[in-house]
Amino acid sequence: MDVVLYGDPVLEKKAEPVTEFDDELARFVADMFTAMKHDHGIGLAAPQVGVSKRIFVVDIEGDKPRVFINPEIVETSLEMSDYEEGCLSFPGLYFNVKRPESLRIQAWNEKGRPFTIEADGLLARVILHENDHLDGKLFIDRVTPLRRSRALLHYGKLLKM
Repeated sequence: MDVVLYGDPVLEKKAEPVTEFDDELARFVADMFTAMKHDHGIGLAAPQVGVSKRIFVVDIEGDKPRVFINPEIVETSLEMSDYEEGCLSFPGLYFNVKRPESLRIQAWNEKGRPFTIEADGLLARVILHENDHLDGKLFIDRVTPLRRSRALLHYGKLLKM
């Protein structure tokens, strides 16, 4: 399972809901964790591996690995914070993105069990970043047009190296 890079149309499409919770889904989720760890990530959305489904995984050091299927952000805080983000679909590109500091999210796990969690700090940021992928939104879409054009220019130079 390979991570697709910026420019692949799947990254800018709204992903489809998951309807089947079966062994195939469980294998796919396990493969997502493997791909994420292989590329040294802490979050990965299904569109980033070329699959337009509403699934993402998160594995932050000090926390348990988490699977989010058909997630819905219920609430976000008014408090915002800037933090440097990267993205496996933009290797080598990092910049500050402003996001809500905390959130509440509802989703299903790979066994089809619903859950709701509250998250803050890095976990909230990764959830918001990965959830954006499910809506066809990229982290470069969250910066000013000038920063976006500079980032894409820099990214193009990185790819040529």
